[in-house]
Amino acid sequence: MAKQNVWVVRHPEGWAVKREGASRASFVTGTKQEAEQLGRAIAQNQHVELITQNRHGQIQSKDSFGPDPFPPRDTEH
Repeated sequence: MAKQNVWVVRHPEGWAVKREGASRASFVTGTKQEAEQLGRAIAQNQHVELITQNRHGQIQSKDSFGPDPFPPRDTEH
């Protein structure tokens, strides 16, 4: 089974951390910063990618924690 990436998305009650393809959120927080911290911890533990959306639903950033033999140069972090 393929591992699912972790998404930080807008939620009616704030910000949510969701697994890719999941219908329900794993966590819902009041701030985006809290959601990113939780999502980052999950992504690091599962060795998957963390994908963060902005408030308009567009992808804001991606951060990969998986094993990549030729990782791209990260200009964001």
